[in-house]
Amino acid sequence: MIPFSPTRRFVALAIASAFIAAPAFAQGKGHGQGQDKREEKAGKHADKARDKAAKRADKRERQEIRQGAYFNDEHRTYVRQYYSQHYGDGRRCPPGLAKKNNGCLPPGQARKWNVGEPIPRGVAVYSVPQPVLVHLPPPPYGYRYARIGGDVVLVQVQTNIIVDIIQALMG
Repeated sequence: MIPFSPTRRFVALAIASAFIAAPAFAQGKGHGQGQDKREEKAGKHADKARDKAAKRADKRERQEIRQGAYFNDEHRTYVRQYYSQHYGDGRRCPPGLAKKNNGCLPPGQARKWNVGEPIPRGVAVYSVPQPVLVHLPPPPYGYRYARIGGDVVLVQVQTNIIVDIIQALMG
């Protein structure tokens, strides 16, 4: 081991203490200003979180929809127009079902649903295309849109009950 002179020991000790004390000096310098900025930032963050939570709660607030009164004439007209252009005359239907003019439904499933009743078991439920969804109002929390045969329906998610129908899209 190499012996250190008292001067070298003093210098080494001074350097080591500078490294140890540096964070304490940095924290102490301008402490009041940094704390104010941190508190201001925390306050803004809390306000933003509160606003976000309030928006989320508003979205999730259940609205009771009167049966048969959700879609208006403008919605019905646009949806019928879209489906007649894209699916009319049996387009996109299997050849046997295209001739039936019942919205591509297999035999025995033609129109067995009404407003206020749940979607019958065994009936094929399809998603509504995006161009149609853009022209419909967003479904309220707890509801969804679906296409059943030749109809677009608003369905309550929990009970699967049909709340409103746009009928006769393809026939």
